[in-house]
Amino acid sequence: MGRNDPCPCGSGEKYKHCCGRIGARRAVAATTGDVAGHVNRGNELARQGRMEEASAIYRHALLLDPDLAEAHHNLGTVLLETGQIAEALEHYRRALEVKPDYAEAHENAGDALMKLERIGEAIDSYRRALELRPDWVTACHSLANALAAVGRMEESLAAYRRAMALDPNGALLHNNFGSLLRGCGQLDEAAACFRRALELDPRLAEAQSNLGLTYRLAGRPQEARASCLRALELKPNFAPALTTLAESYADTGDFAGAERCFRQAAAADRDSPQAWAGLTRLRKMNRQDGDWLTEAQRIAALPLPPRQEACLRYAMGKYFDDLADYEHAFDNFRRANELTKCTRAAHQPEALTQLVDRIIETEDREWLRRSQITPSGSERAVFIVGMLRSGTTLAEQILAAHPQVLGAGELPFWGSAALTVRSAADHPDHQARLERQASLYLSSLASLARGVPRVVDKMPGNFLALGLIHAGLPHARVIHLRRHPVDTCLSIYFQHLESALSYTNDLEDLARYYRNYVRIMEHWHSIFPPGVILDVPYEALVQDPESWSRRMVEHIGLAWDPRCLSFYSSPRTVITASKWQVRQPITTAAVGRWKSYRAHLGPLMELMAPDPV
Repeated sequence: MGRNDPCPCGSGEKYKHCCGRIGARRAVAATTGDVAGHVNRGNELARQGRMEEASAIYRHALLLDPDLAEAHHNLGTVLLETGQIAEALEHYRRALEVKPDYAEAHENAGDALMKLERIGEAIDSYRRALELRPDWVTACHSLANALAAVGRMEESLAAYRRAMALDPNGALLHNNFGSLLRGCGQLDEAAACFRRALELDPRLAEAQSNLGLTYRLAGRPQEARASCLRALELKPNFAPALTTLAESYADTGDFAGAERCFRQAAAADRDSPQAWAGLTRLRKMNRQDGDWLTEAQRIAALPLPPRQEACLRYAMGKYFDDLADYEHAFDNFRRANELTKCTRAAHQPEALTQLVDRIIETEDREWLRRSQITPSGSERAVFIVGMLRSGTTLAEQILAAHPQVLGAGELPFWGSAALTVRSAADHPDHQARLERQASLYLSSLASLARGVPRVVDKMPGNFLALGLIHAGLPHARVIHLRRHPVDTCLSIYFQHLESALSYTNDLEDLARYYRNYVRIMEHWHSIFPPGVILDVPYEALVQDPESWSRRMVEHIGLAWDPRCLSFYSSPRTVITASKWQVRQPITTAAVGRWKSYRAHLGPLMELMAPDPV
């Protein structure tokens, strides 16, 4: 019998695709008519990694008994592992038609649906599996990942906690939970999870690498590098550790070291979007980088998870923007933002509007007079506020080049402090709570400052807490960066931001957010005494850097130092999306950038006068 002849088993397939596979013919002959024997033999072959032979056995079993749920399920699992996802799902569904309470088939169908990016259906499958087997850790873990993939973070966190209660010693669970917490901005909690994972499994390179990334985002570069190097000892050429190491080098201005690590990561994992995307952040791309684009397009065409494709699309957008190919640039940025939206909680624009309404109504001039605590006299705190991408990092770099200034980066203190104080706004101890928070903040600055008289907190979103900040720290000075509204919002839209800010991926949401920012800043200007806030227009700063740098230094009560003008040569760590730009002399290249994208900007254009120039 030839290999292209019909198989004698009656399957209708050619002999070479059915029982003619090596080993399968003998197995079928040995178990003819024995359906259970076929399934058991298929299971044995699958355990040995002999997937094609296992598939042939399961198919033969289904010829003997088309309604055998276990054979459909096991065949589906073999097909899933060999990348035949749609057919795998068909067999899982056939198993469930025969046996609706087959928990394993529900869970594995969820896995197939995830690979097909039908995440809502996958969530339903995982939930059904857990209804049937409430103590099933794997299904709970899979549900948590699926919920995170569509931005349902609170539900995902709850599912992870349930899984960890079922399996408190699961190192991989702690590692993955830490990744989710890091994505939600909870860096301390994430680091604790990674450390716990390493206690349970000291050789888990993934946890060591994730701990390094978390330390990097927390502004702890030495610990970040140490963790990455330990991960590489455990797993040489581990691409995620190499990419984090590369980012750490770039944070300190070592772009040659960063490129070396990114290329090593790309060589170790040719399909790594993070490694390939990272290269675009180290310099301006040019037409000699065509090989980069070819490889990026190849990787982008792979079936990537949304987060990974988004990472690469942002990089491709930057590539085309650097080459002044604005149509292709915007197409890629739009794709990146749509993918990112899928991984974040849906934006609730009314929440910020209501918060700003409440602050403006309650934190007025009379409130400020009543709430102001006994001045501590400390002038150490300096706040740089404004929208993201408005020049706050540039301003911090200029000031931090002064020998009497420490740039502390983005401190999260006042975000949580505002919640604590505002929750007690009507309580008699409101002022005591504010005084306590101010004291804690000054203590934290003192531990950072090491005797330096000024510490700069560059958290842009502190503009929402300026009333509390001024009431608690009346001698603190505020520098407010202002930038053209459309340039600001467009720059946010074009950046792959680490933080989970839900408003950044939609032009309409960005426009609403910007309007609320303007409202709250106008309110603070109306109630603060003169001299508290210095408004610094970004466009004026880059046009005349010395004059505006002098004004900023004077505003925070220090004598001028010419080193402020050579800020770009500082070796200090800068964790920002514009890490390459802040290492260059000041340029006006980003002023008026929006004009190249005018046709795509829709709701952002409403932020300007009717006849923009």
